[in-house]
Amino acid sequence: MRIKLVCPRMTARPMDSALKTHMAPPLALLVLAALAPPEHQVELADENVERARFDDRPDLVGITVKVDTADRAFAIADAYRRRGVAVVLGGVHASCCPESCAAHADAIVLGEAEGLWERLLADLAARRLQPVYAHDVPPDLADAPIPRWELLAGRNYLYTNTLTVSRGCPWQCDFCYNSAPGVASVFRTKPIGAILREIDSLRTRHVMFIDDNLIGDRRFAAELFGAIRPLGLSWHAAVSADVGRDEALLDLMADSGGQSLFIGFETINDANLAAAAKRQNRVADYDRTIERIHERGMMVNASIVLGFDRDGPEVFDRTRDWLVSRRVETMTAHILTPYPNTRLHARLAAEGRITDTDLRHYTTARVVFRPAGMSAAALQRGYLRLYDEFYSWRSILRRTPIHPRQRKAYFLFNLLYRKYGRVLAALGRAGLMGTIGRIARRLSYRGVR
Repeated sequence: MRIKLVCPRMTARPMDSALKTHMAPPLALLVLAALAPPEHQVELADENVERARFDDRPDLVGITVKVDTADRAFAIADAYRRRGVAVVLGGVHASCCPESCAAHADAIVLGEAEGLWERLLADLAARRLQPVYAHDVPPDLADAPIPRWELLAGRNYLYTNTLTVSRGCPWQCDFCYNSAPGVASVFRTKPIGAILREIDSLRTRHVMFIDDNLIGDRRFAAELFGAIRPLGLSWHAAVSADVGRDEALLDLMADSGGQSLFIGFETINDANLAAAAKRQNRVADYDRTIERIHERGMMVNASIVLGFDRDGPEVFDRTRDWLVSRRVETMTAHILTPYPNTRLHARLAAEGRITDTDLRHYTTARVVFRPAGMSAAALQRGYLRLYDEFYSWRSILRRTPIHPRQRKAYFLFNLLYRKYGRVLAALGRAGLMGTIGRIARRLSYRGVR
C-alpha cells in the first residue's frame, strides 16, 4: 500500500520569518511512518518547507490537523476524496473537533496513534475501514517507535534533533488543549532505555525535548537527567513554572547539559493565573525561579499570554519592563486564543465574546474575541509593540546574560533568529536550512560542565 502523510501549510504570524516554518519536521508523521508495517511504502509531504503535489493517487492519505491548518487540511482532503483516494485525518484538532473533521475524511483518528494506526491500515486493506478510531485508555509509551528520520530531506529544516519522551501534562489550564475533553492529558513517559536509543538514533549531541512539560513527573525527570548526563549532551526543554521550587532538580538539569528552559509564566498578574486555573504558577516565585536558572548557566525562554480579563493597556509596558529587568533571554508572546472545545472557548462563547470564527486566525497572533480590559485594536497593537521593543537593540544589549556560558547562544537567537531572521531565511529557502541549523548548534554547543 502506498501511504502519503501530509502536514498542511501553517498560517504565518507577523513577527515570524520562514525560519519558523522550517524550524522542525512534523514529528507525529514520522512516528506514523514508523508504525506502518514494512510492506507499506510511506512518503511525507510538508507544505511548510516544499511545494508539495496533491494531484497523485496514493492508496491512503493521512493528514495531521491543527486549528490554524484545518481549512487547508480540509481542502487537501476533499481534493483527494473527489478522486477516490481514502483520507484519514488526525492530530489535536481532530481530537478536539471530531465532527467537523469527519465531514472531510473517510476515517478520523482520535488521540494518539499507537495501536490505532496499525489497525486502521489492516482495516483499509481488508476494505472494512471504520469512520472513527479511538482508544479506551491512552496507549503505553513503551509501544512508541523511533521516528523514521530517513524519510526527511534534512536540508529543509533547522532542527532534525527533536524528540518527545512523555505525553500529557498534570495541569489543565483553561486556555490549553489539555482542558479539552477529547485530549488525553494524563501524564505518561517512555522507558529510559527507549529514550536513550532514540537519542542515539539522532546522531547528535544537541537535542530538543519538545514535550509539553518535561518535569510532569519529577522522579522520572530526575532519572532521565541522570541517565543522559554521561552522554555529554546540550539540550533544551519546556517545563512548568514550578521548576524553581526544586533546586536539586535544577542541579540535575544543569549537570546533564541543560541549556535553556521554555517556561509558561503567562502573566505577572496572580488574578489572571487564578482565572485560568493555572495553579502551578505563583508570581511571587518568578524572580527566584529565573535567578536559580541563571545561576546554573541556563537560559529562560518566557512564554507570555496577553489579553486576560485583568489585562489593561498597561500590561505591555509592565510585562516588557519585568522581562528586561530580569534579563530574560528570549520571549514568546501570545494573544489569548480560545481554541475550540477548551474551557476558555466554552466560557467566552457563553459570554458572547468570540468575534472571529475563521480558524486560520487562531495562531495566537490575532485577536479573535472581545477583551474585557481594552479594545481588540489596543490588544493587537500592544502585542506587536511588545515584540518590537523586547527584540530592539537596546533591549538585547540590556538583557545580555551575566553568565558567560549563555552569551553565544543568546546572541545567536536574538540576532539571527529574531532580529535578522528574514535575511537568514532567504538563505535557508535556497536549501541551506539544515546547514544553518548545524552551524548554529555547533556554535552554541557547550556540553556538560
